[in-house]
Amino acid sequence: MPTSQAKVPTDSAPRYAKQLLSHLGHKARVEALDADPDAGRLVFERGTGTVRPAADHLLLVAEAADEDSLRHVEDVLARHLERFGARRELVVTWTAD
Repeated sequence: MPTSQAKVPTDSAPRYAKQLLSHLGHKARVEALDADPDAGRLVFERGTGTVRPAADHLLLVAEAADEDSLRHVEDVLARHLERFGARRELVVTWTAD
């Protein structure tokens, strides 16, 4: 299964994680992650996106059945996070696992 991740530097990772999960949760199912109450997994039609805040960054992980679907999940996560973080100039750069 194709997977990629993005480590987005920010000192406001929990706030952005909550905002991203809440906003996209209107279009996708949100699953809680037991290990971290601020993290979550978004289940889209074409794949999943995991959002996990840390002290100095926000970790995004995209998974899908094929490369086209993976690019779609990456685009949805990146587009929304970059819009929310425009003032702080957040940039999402994906790397393949």
